[in-house]
Formats: sequence, C-alpha cells, structure tokens
Amino acid sequence: MAAVATLAYGLVAYVVFLGSFCYAIGFVGNFLVPKSIDSGAAGTPSVAVLVDVLLLALFAVQHSVMARPAFKSWWTRHVPRPIERSTYVLLASLVLILLYWQWRPILEPVWTVESPLVVVVLTAVFWLGWGVTLVSSFLINHFELFGLTQVAGPLAKMETSAPVFATPLFYRWTRHPLYLGFLMAFWAAPTMTVGHLLFAMAMTGYVLIGIFFEERDLIALFGDRYRRYRREVGMLVPRRRRL
Repeated sequence: MAAVATLAYGLVAYVVFLGSFCYAIGFVGNFLVPKSIDSGAAGTPSVAVLVDVLLLALFAVQHSVMARPAFKSWWTRHVPRPIERSTYVLLASLVLILLYWQWRPILEPVWTVESPLVVVVLTAVFWLGWGVTLVSSFLINHFELFGLTQVAGPLAKMETSAPVFATPLFYRWTRHPLYLGFLMAFWAAPTMTVGHLLFAMAMTGYVLIGIFFEERDLIALFGDRYRRYRREVGMLVPRRRRL
C-alpha cells in the first residue's frame, strides 16, 4: 500500500506540473488562458512591480534552494527519498500557479512589431523555444526529471540508477538547451510590455544564477569530464569546438 500511495502521489504531482507547464505557454503567449501576462487588473505600476518581483523571487528561491544537494540531503531526512523529487516538482508547480493567479500586468509597451514577417518569425521562435524545452527534458530522462521514475521504483522494486554523463542531440551544441528553450519563448514577443519585460529579465537572471549553481554541482559530480565539456560546448549559445 505504501508503494501504491507513493506512485499515486508522484502521478498527482506530475499532473499538476503538466497543467502548470501548459498554462505557462498561454500565460506568456497571451492566448487561451483566462489570466495571462498582459491581462487582469493592473492597479498602480508601483504596486504591480512590487507584487510581480515578490512572486518571481519566491519562485526563484524555492526552485533553486530545493534543487541543491545540501538541501536534498537534509530534506530526505524528513521525507521518503522516492517522493523527494515529486515534492519538489509539486511545490514548484504550485508556486507557478500562484504567480499566474496573482500576477499584475504592466501594459505600457516597450516595443510593438509592425512587420507581418517579423511577427511570424517571432511566433515561430516562441513555439520553437517551448519545443526545444520539452524535447530537452526527454533527452535527459523526462520521467526521472519530474519524479515519476523515483515513485515507480518501490512498486516495481527497482533501484534508482546512478547519474550517467551523456550529451544527446541538443546537448552536443549547448550545455543547457532546456534553459535556452525557455529564454527563446520568454523573449520572442511581437508586443513586449513592461510587465512581460520584467518577467523575461527576471527569468533570464534566474536562469544564469541557476546555471552557475547547477554547473558547480555537475563539476562536483563528474569532475574533469564536465570541465572539458564546459570548455568545448557553449553554455546557451550553440557552439562546439575541439580543444
């Protein structure tokens, strides 16, 4: 029964994540969803900036702190190891849902693209970004990344395998294609409002800080092999060179 409950918990966490991910596409792209980055009650600009910055900071802190090995070591003393990743995914998704709900739009335009051709190009980059993000997650084991492999382990009586260093497809040209996809989606906007710009800038800063800590953890895990990979392959801009 404990193994079944663990699997059910992981599945619920994954469904919540999937919903928050799909909603993010409409939220950033301003379509289909009831509340997007440029819709809803705006209020005064100063209050909107304060609320939005606090929401972005909450997401960044929760997402970064819970991903660190030191926190995981402490956290798994209090929660079963098989649900550690699912709990992280669930909490991150709930923080995102809170951000969608409480986000305050700031509608002053920063730029508005008039050329139909450029609008088509930016829209294509937007969708390509989400596609790169999704495909990249599968290249590094989507189901382990979002906790399903771990919660299925007790029921299937499988041990979690040790991390293996690999560079499939996109990872041969950029070290962080998943983050690159997000940045493409966040910045490819035919109409960029101040609120959207604040969101894109904050998420870009979070990505860069996250990469710093993530690569430090990867060097600790893989040592010189990752150091060599970092010298050979670009961080976000696709690049590959032989040393």
